[in-house]
Amino acid sequence: MAPRLWIMTTFSSANIHPLHRQRVKGREIVVTEEPRLHLVWIHVRIFVKPLPRYLLSQTFWKTHLDAGSTQAGYSRSDLFKVATGFLRTYRYLIQHESDFHIAQQDDFRLVPKDIDWPSFCRFVLELSHIDNAAVSKRYYYGELRLTRLNLYALLLLRKFHFEQVHGQYGDFFRRLYGPVLFVFTVLEASHWEAMWHVSRYFSIISLMAAAIVSLWFVVLWLWIFLDEWIYTARQKLRKKQKA
Repeated sequence: MAPRLWIMTTFSSANIHPLHRQRVKGREIVVTEEPRLHLVWIHVRIFVKPLPRYLLSQTFWKTHLDAGSTQAGYSRSDLFKVATGFLRTYRYLIQHESDFHIAQQDDFRLVPKDIDWPSFCRFVLELSHIDNAAVSKRYYYGELRLTRLNLYALLLLRKFHFEQVHGQYGDFFRRLYGPVLFVFTVLEASHWEAMWHVSRYFSIISLMAAAIVSLWFVVLWLWIFLDEWIYTARQKLRKKQKA
């Protein structure tokens, strides 16, 4: 899916809000150990994978990630690019000392506790020289919206979803309880005799109203969809012109 991510988000590795900004936007930081969910967000949640201690070891990089033989079906150069791209995301996630303190909170532990702020600043300074040629294609981009990933999953991954966040049917249908209860409350409060007089026209009016609203939603969705495509196409064209 990585080569087609330009359809879904801004073509920029810097499209990552620092941790303090995630709080300002009202997002809950959810720790995940799945690399594919790193920087994926939905509604008021964003998934962030902690920075593993072994990626801070030069010995580990030389032993396991230097170019050479294959490992678990992937070339070491590919693993190197994935690890490098993942590291680079922390350059954007932690830009201020306040971000660093959030990352080291006990609820998250995104950065090992024994690392101090000056050491991390020196570490980030080295990451500033990493360009897209050194990372995997996933990390050409920053944050990814899960609703869009799920929308395109069937077309690009041959799967019904990229990640299912509603584990139970009740979670899905709970959103409908409010509107349904509202309708029944209104009907209960109404005079049934009056309802009988308008029932002859109610079905026709309801169908017409539903058709108009549905058409409006379709037009709105198409407008948003086309607007995003036009924007991403312009961004890609600008990148090519600069290159």
